[in-house]
Amino acid sequence: MRTKEVRLALICYGGVSLAVYMHGIVKEIWKLLQASQAAHASEAVAELTDTAAVYAALLEEVAPNLRLRVLSDIIAGASAGGINGIFLAHAITTGADMEPLRDLWLNNADIETLLDPEARPATALTKLWATPIAWAAGRRRDETVDTLVEPAAREEVRAKLSRFIRSRWFEPPFGGEVFTGLLLEAFLAMEKGKRGPRLIPDEQPLDLFVTVTDLAGHPEQLSLNSPPRVMETEHRLVISFSGYGDQARPLGDIPGLLFAARATSSFPGAFPPFQVKELDRVLAAAGIKWPGRDAFLQRVFPRRKAAGLTAEDASLIDGSVLANAPFRPAIGALRNRPAHREVDRRFVYIDPKPGRRSVSLGSRDGQPGFFTTILKALSDLPREQPIRDNLEAIEGMSRRIREMRRIVVGMQPEVDAAIERELGGTFFIDRPTPQRLANWRSKAQSAAAREAGFAYSAYGHQKLSGILDELANALLLGAGEDVRPNMERVRTILWLWARDRRLDHIADSRSGATAEAVDFFRRYDVGFRIRRLRLLARRLVEMAEAPEADLSAIDTARAAVYDSLAPFLELRRPDALSERLTEVRLDTSEAVALALERAAEVFDLRELDAAADERLSEAFHAFQDKADRRQLLHAYLGFPFYDLATLPLLQGEGLDEFDPVKVDRIAPDDAATIRGGGAEATLKGIQFNSFGAFFSRTYRENDYLWGRLHGAERLIDILVSTLPQKLALPPDRVLAFKRRAFRAILAAERPHLTSIGELLDSLEREIG
Repeated sequence: MRTKEVRLALICYGGVSLAVYMHGIVKEIWKLLQASQAAHASEAVAELTDTAAVYAALLEEVAPNLRLRVLSDIIAGASAGGINGIFLAHAITTGADMEPLRDLWLNNADIETLLDPEARPATALTKLWATPIAWAAGRRRDETVDTLVEPAAREEVRAKLSRFIRSRWFEPPFGGEVFTGLLLEAFLAMEKGKRGPRLIPDEQPLDLFVTVTDLAGHPEQLSLNSPPRVMETEHRLVISFSGYGDQARPLGDIPGLLFAARATSSFPGAFPPFQVKELDRVLAAAGIKWPGRDAFLQRVFPRRKAAGLTAEDASLIDGSVLANAPFRPAIGALRNRPAHREVDRRFVYIDPKPGRRSVSLGSRDGQPGFFTTILKALSDLPREQPIRDNLEAIEGMSRRIREMRRIVVGMQPEVDAAIERELGGTFFIDRPTPQRLANWRSKAQSAAAREAGFAYSAYGHQKLSGILDELANALLLGAGEDVRPNMERVRTILWLWARDRRLDHIADSRSGATAEAVDFFRRYDVGFRIRRLRLLARRLVEMAEAPEADLSAIDTARAAVYDSLAPFLELRRPDALSERLTEVRLDTSEAVALALERAAEVFDLRELDAAADERLSEAFHAFQDKADRRQLLHAYLGFPFYDLATLPLLQGEGLDEFDPVKVDRIAPDDAATIRGGGAEATLKGIQFNSFGAFFSRTYRENDYLWGRLHGAERLIDILVSTLPQKLALPPDRVLAFKRRAFRAILAAERPHLTSIGELLDSLEREIG
């Protein structure tokens, strides 16, 4: 059976009160991951309910020919999308329950709840003169909204809008501590809910990125030619978390996640800027300790202390102000993603209101007015820029992946012939042992260097440059120094160190590489080992697709490859050298040389190579067919030939997934099976400059329900698009699954959505 992983990298936009709509979408993603986990484990499928059962049925329908596993291992969000991304990531890595979040969103995402107690109008007569303003704003509502909302909700909206208008002016009306307390309540409700399995494999990392805007900014040092150092103020801030599906390596503690959720959603003007002191007070009131507080703040604000600033003084506002579509950190996280089988990588971005501004003041005679111009310059334009640059970056990476795969496939006959020339007469070629593998690897690498001729010098210098850059970064992180301002200094010292050891002369006319270069690569070239094992993993994927594939032997070899790959990937963790370099100051050539020796001791690549040879030699013997064994052996030993040709193409990217990246969107405009017209025809939260859902539970129920419906439709579309052409489902079968999912959603939500009975009845008829 052919297997494939569908990996979702989620990008969650901001949307103010459309956070409720996005929660419905994120909940569907959680349901899909639950279904995939149950189907992969071949257990508990019968216990699935709601749309999870529908997704499991879809996976089962294609299972006789293709076994799909769906996981989400990269999540990036801003503002409302940041909150939803954090909740989803927490559920994925801990097995926490997302069901309780429904009631918390519907009950608490309300003007009455969010208003700061001190901002509320004191009496019914407070700012009574402002009431006509509220009524005027209410009358400007699009008439189609009234047709989509229960008539009783109109008075609720008008009343709450009146109280909102008459609340405190010239200060944020919403309470910061109130909001932080509600977010904490949500996390605690998840913890108290029904605990399920973790939704990501133990060995698979999940990276979470949340954008935040540092209001005052923090100083960043830049290296120039003249003057050598300048300072600039940086306002962009990305709070990152990385965890696995096991308790030993968690994503993060609840206070840290709560910090990120509150900071990223501090909408300017609505909420006060967030400070850590606010979180301290909320945690103290709840009796919750935060033992990792200081370490977390040091990680989030690494340069404030050096600049004489404190983390407690940092004021943070909404992440969408400068980065509403945080693709960049998600793209950066693609490096070093373990791939156990064929991967279909998808970047899925959730845009709740495509084409609509977050805040709009309108225009006069087609010309923007005074306040409109200022608003767009200060906020609207930065947050709403198109994502074309990000999509072009993804397409460029995918294009290089496709080209690299074509090169590898085209070179295979020549590489196999080169290995046969070098080792074909070896009597024990079909009986590899760890010692033989080590000797054969050395011969193959020498042969590749000799046959490359002048090209080897360029290849070797590119490797040397890349390794020295990686070492400079690793040494600085290990020594606890800031990377950006010190990188050039350490890089310069490393190059002087390399020239002292004659590493600027890499090629040798007789052996291909000089003895000094060979020794350096054996001690420090972690990337070469990783790329070689990734190629071997890719070859196993290709072998598994053959009609008569020995799947048992392939599984054995796959386990050996990834057991061997894991320790090399660990060496690329930011803290890999911390224990050995904490007291080292990288300010002299002697100190850097000492740090390099310690790094070589930590890497211990000779020992890791020996352990890999031990595992792989046993794995090769698992293949009874000598042709299969030799095919895999040729891929392993022939890697230096492939690396010579493809390394210039990689441009420093980690391509363990070896497949082009595709981009999908989930938005109201893309889901028209039930009702067309996009956000205007379905959502209420777009009203009042995207604050609409805060004014009515009816609005929130409406948007949450449409979020689930739209999410289910688009996820089914994405799943179906991963199928090869020969396994494609006919359109009527796809439509049947969508209708089944829609009905499951309505049945599951009807008991909880008490304000939109007419909409539920209408949807029942529209779905058919």
